[in-house]
Amino acid sequence: MTQRQISVVVLGGGPGGYEAALVAAALGGSVTVVDRDGVGGAAVLTDCVPSKALISTAAYVGHVEEARDMGVHLAPEVERRTTDSAALVADMAEINDRVVALAGAQSRDIQNRLEQVGVRVIKGTGTLLDSSTVEARTSDGQVETLNAEMILLATGATPRVLPTAQPDGERILTWKQIFNLREVPRKMIVVGSGVTGAELAQAFLGLGAHVVLVSSRDRVLPGEDPDAAQLIEDVFRRRGMEVLNRSRASAVERTEDGVVVTLEDGRTIEGSHALIAVGSIPATDNLGLEQAGVELSPSGHIVVDRVSRTTARGVYAAGDCTGVLPLASVAATQGRIAVAHALGDAVAPLQVRGVSANIFTDPEIATVGTAQQGGDQPEGVHTVMMPFATNARAKMDNLTDGFVKLHARNGSGVLVGGVVVAPRASELIFPIALAVQQRLTVDQVASTITVYPSLSGSIAEAARRMHVIDDEPSA
Repeated sequence: MTQRQISVVVLGGGPGGYEAALVAAALGGSVTVVDRDGVGGAAVLTDCVPSKALISTAAYVGHVEEARDMGVHLAPEVERRTTDSAALVADMAEINDRVVALAGAQSRDIQNRLEQVGVRVIKGTGTLLDSSTVEARTSDGQVETLNAEMILLATGATPRVLPTAQPDGERILTWKQIFNLREVPRKMIVVGSGVTGAELAQAFLGLGAHVVLVSSRDRVLPGEDPDAAQLIEDVFRRRGMEVLNRSRASAVERTEDGVVVTLEDGRTIEGSHALIAVGSIPATDNLGLEQAGVELSPSGHIVVDRVSRTTARGVYAAGDCTGVLPLASVAATQGRIAVAHALGDAVAPLQVRGVSANIFTDPEIATVGTAQQGGDQPEGVHTVMMPFATNARAKMDNLTDGFVKLHARNGSGVLVGGVVVAPRASELIFPIALAVQQRLTVDQVASTITVYPSLSGSIAEAARRMHVIDDEPSA
């Protein structure tokens, strides 16, 4: 006897949406994805993939410059080592063309995969008529009513803008619009020093722009590990970035050939471009949520439980529209959990304890567990920090900025968090995340033999230094 297919409708084709669709198809569901901007969503088309590709490109320029310190020079111009001239020049148009093409190719790969497993993709927008019916309006104006036994909302988020700083896509930009630039900005003023602001400020600095970073807080990356944030700010300043702490922007206006940013204290900053990086807002308007019985939080996020259920029966949500953790990896996990729960597969509720996050500055900052909270050290936790300055591999790679920091419970020695500041910290954080997720002790980590020489050796060394844990927390 053939098992009846369960109908699944997904609104949004980002990581939360397309990962859920793949799982639903694998479980035998009849799946339709309604997506407006392109499969992959902002993560693939305008955020994670293109921005990190831009950051990676900027890093290449810096690495060539740093190679001089290692005795490597561009032949035949050996005299470059005695000048301040740049060894490379960034072609913004060519860089952005590559970045956009790369993002588009990734989007097409995802859509091809969806179609291969039988997922139907509708280009357009969807509105809930009730908790089991979606009205899909295609990009060419066609309207179709979709009946669903499960609806997943994965509509993501959009850049937050200031009423007095309206983007125009040319001089005043959001992070979605920077890939339209055809020349490296002469002077880029970045408003906002959170993750997006810090990452893109350093990217444009590396590409050759004069960068001013406007930070309303005492330091950049105010929500991150204080030691890591201070290190990155020191790197920014040393490389020539102008960082304005405790300086809140009140307005951004376009001039004849640039922009002017006005601060709340009356100071003004003139530049060629401004990037508004002051957070994001959930894309939950005009979805018919109220009539379907879906509750929103005061911030406009969809309220979900640990298996991604909303307050409406049969309706689930995943990703940035939920406000759980604004990470593509978490969105994808939420989507997979939602489908598994709705279609009766084995499911484990979302566990954020072992979720690792990364800031793609240079060096990168990767965190997991209690380290993601930033600020003061949790009570009953012992911390050890190992600078990479004494690591042999770091010396070989001319790495002078960075460290490993581990947090463990007093007495038990169970690892509860960690920080890595280093090139490719996003790769180095995995063994710490694994240890936190599996509740390993510092002794178990310390007894694992690492490659020599390697940066990961400092993780084991930090664990060895935590073998004896005092009753009282110490730094």
